[in-house]
Amino acid sequence: MVGARVAGAASALALHRLGHQVRVVDQHSADPALAEAGIEVIIGDPEPSQLLSGVDEVVLSPGIPPHHPLPVAALAKGLDVYSEPELAWRLRGPDAPIWLGITGTNGKTTTTTMLASILRAAGLRTAALGNIGVPLVDAQTGYDVLAVELSSFQLHWSSTLAPQGGAMLNLADDHLDWHGGFDEYAKAKTAIWRGGVAVGNLDDPRVAEALEHAPGRKIGFTLGVPPPGCVGVVEDLLIDRINPGDAFELANVADIKPSGAHNVANALAASALALSIGVSHEAIRAGLTDYVPEPHRNAPVATVNDVSYVDDSKATNPHAALASLLAYPRIVWVAGGQLKGVDIDDLVARIAPRLAGAVVLGIDRAQVLEALSRHAPRLPVVEVSRTDDGAMGEVVSAAARMAMPGDTVLLAPAAASLDMFASYAHRGDAFASAVRGL
Repeated sequence: MVGARVAGAASALALHRLGHQVRVVDQHSADPALAEAGIEVIIGDPEPSQLLSGVDEVVLSPGIPPHHPLPVAALAKGLDVYSEPELAWRLRGPDAPIWLGITGTNGKTTTTTMLASILRAAGLRTAALGNIGVPLVDAQTGYDVLAVELSSFQLHWSSTLAPQGGAMLNLADDHLDWHGGFDEYAKAKTAIWRGGVAVGNLDDPRVAEALEHAPGRKIGFTLGVPPPGCVGVVEDLLIDRINPGDAFELANVADIKPSGAHNVANALAASALALSIGVSHEAIRAGLTDYVPEPHRNAPVATVNDVSYVDDSKATNPHAALASLLAYPRIVWVAGGQLKGVDIDDLVARIAPRLAGAVVLGIDRAQVLEALSRHAPRLPVVEVSRTDDGAMGEVVSAAARMAMPGDTVLLAPAAASLDMFASYAHRGDAFASAVRGL
């Protein structure tokens, strides 16, 4: 077992309870419950040959990339290497719940929690798990259906995991440094469709093409009028046309929270998965209407001097940032962080006409600044080079000086946060705190 945090510790304890001999390694620390259970714990970074001695299978923390020496050595020895969701799938018993899986470059958590809201409205015992929530190995019984968010990392380190229904929301460049290129990233994502029902975004050319080759039953979703067998939008209504000859209203576009076309698409994906297991239209409407959005996703913070401040810190790649940047007509953009090997040039070219100014921070800010100089050479731009706790206060103050009444100051960084913050949530909280200080 590589990684002794929440999912790793839960996996080790589950295997230990089943009578397996377990060895756990973590570079920094381990859950005390492991040692208390008599599980061997190694703190540090031992040589793979030492760690793999006597080992039959390796359960990895999903963040460990394929080129890491440990999985490379394990695979070279012919060992089975996988992550916690795959383990949970293998441990399922006769009373195991249905899994409905969600993946995509963006929108996974929103769609997963929307789906859980719909399933609760249908009276089903459910939870939103996987890349969020408690470990899947601890959710083997007591549920009817699980809404399971699965990242490309988790799907890469899986081989038999096959949710009964799986949705791919979108597919854009992300985590290319981890996967080694887009083709491997896309291949990992399509593993969501190993099960019986494949749900895919017809408005995303990459997803639509991949969906054509998916096994099993297929359901498309679109922001346009849905063809037969799909769900989509007609005027201001979300519509189910999955069964030939039928059309049923699911919800009003105005019911969807957070606002924005991308979140309507997320709602359609969640609805399609729910419909695939027989959830009623009434429960879908109730679940979407009652849904409470997750924080840091296109979330209004405050209005100060007729300027709106919006926290979309979860926009950790250009594809996610584009969705929120297109939702506002005139923006002072707060951008930058870790670009993860992804080019930001196309994003800047598309949104340059909407920008009233930009404030750029983070380790890869030079790339953002270069793109802005090419595509918006006259745009007022402020570079914040400091990385201490006061950096976001300087960012927000600079943005406030640029903004005019009616503008939106939008934190949509198009980059990850770990160069300066503990998480995207920490980054969003710092932004909101600085806004409240205006």
